[in-house]
Amino acid sequence: MRKLVWLALLLAVVVVPFGAYVRLSHAGLGCPDWPGCYGQISPAHAADSILQAQALSPEGPVSLGKAWREMLHRYLAGSLGALIALIAWRAWREKRQRLPAGLLLAALGLQGLLGMLTVTLLLKPVIVTSHLLGGMAVLQILVWMALSPGLPPVAVPARQVRLAAWLVSALALQLALGGWVSSNYAALACQGFPACNGESWPALRFDHAFHLLRELGEAPDGSLLDFASLVTIHWLHRLGALLVSLLLLSLLWLGWRERALRRHLLCLGMAWAVQVGLGVANVLLQLPLPLAVAHNAGAALLLATSLLLLSRLHARETERRRVAWPRLPFFHHERLSGPGEGR
Repeated sequence: MRKLVWLALLLAVVVVPFGAYVRLSHAGLGCPDWPGCYGQISPAHAADSILQAQALSPEGPVSLGKAWREMLHRYLAGSLGALIALIAWRAWREKRQRLPAGLLLAALGLQGLLGMLTVTLLLKPVIVTSHLLGGMAVLQILVWMALSPGLPPVAVPARQVRLAAWLVSALALQLALGGWVSSNYAALACQGFPACNGESWPALRFDHAFHLLRELGEAPDGSLLDFASLVTIHWLHRLGALLVSLLLLSLLWLGWRERALRRHLLCLGMAWAVQVGLGVANVLLQLPLPLAVAHNAGAALLLATSLLLLSRLHARETERRRVAWPRLPFFHHERLSGPGEGR
């Protein structure tokens, strides 16, 4: 089972950033139906329909290149789904790791539904953002199953456990904000850094910026989403990055005295520095596609490193009564497979 988990993790590491690449290269509607492409198994079989759609709208979302990118992502995601189903079956049969495997299977089912709705609802922002979060959830569960059993627990002061939990929560919120920025194409609404369009605090408009039921590019009343709303979306993502940075740096400061955590904290600090650098570079360099995809992958790495750190921490014996922390089986360190069972 351990080999299956690692194989699924390696595939997920490809699938999640590749999904971002499909979205950021405007190929999300390269095949405007689901699960096939114009009712066919591949763009090669649907080439005539694709070329006709491209001829009608040369600058539209359909082309052979975009169709292949979209379908390749579906093929890879389907392969990952088959692996996850096999992992869940093995976990249930062997009566080990049932909770994370069950969560993984549930996330997979939800992710498949969101993938279909992403296409059939024509890239509705709330669906696209939810699809991103679902992919991240699948990846994070696989990271935990593959790596957490090999990380020794460390006793720390209770406030460090709480701080790590706050960091993971803030990162999840920041991922949602980042998905909302991307799905609304608001990444370049703020020019310059740290100022936004030459202002230290731009004018914000919240009434339309976070309305979940609206269509892509439109306000709830059917009018075009105004620029102030896009600036609001982008600016709140920057504020979220500031909150994450403060929490993370505080955790590094408090945790550095624990020698057993220094290597992990160093990895966390490096992941944070790279992610911040990528975010700033995307703004200053006008969102080049490789950097935009790397920013998505960096978010997954930063969340995984933080989640693994949280799984290692527990309050010292004298402070446990002051920490209300659920003792879920998911956070227990169990081996994935016994001797001779890693097939």
